[in-house]
Amino acid sequence: MAYQNAKGWRRVVNAFGYSMRGLKACYELEEAFRQEVFVLIPLVPVGLWLGDTPVERAMLVGSLMLVPIVELLNSAIEANVDRVGLERHELSKRAKDIASAAVFTSILFAAVIWALILLPKWL
Repeated sequence: MAYQNAKGWRRVVNAFGYSMRGLKACYELEEAFRQEVFVLIPLVPVGLWLGDTPVERAMLVGSLMLVPIVELLNSAIEANVDRVGLERHELSKRAKDIASAAVFTSILFAAVIWALILLPKWL
């Protein structure tokens, strides 16, 4: 990999560039990631507004941020599996299904956190 021997700030700058390219690629190529970003944009301010304490705000926003993080990992796993081969294989299917389940679980986690924090306030 280019710049693998970079040290200090150059390594940090290179890593930041790689990360931005990864975010851009995922946003451009993965519809699920775009959908999650569009949901995240209005919900982050809502979570900051609805949380009464810093811990509640952190839980509401943090649970939301976990979803695109897991989606990024899911997309990376899918890209790796597809790079190996496009033929159907049980292990490839299993890897993709498990990564998809991780995304689903992160969404479920966010919904449970929001319900546990907000429902008692409204009931």
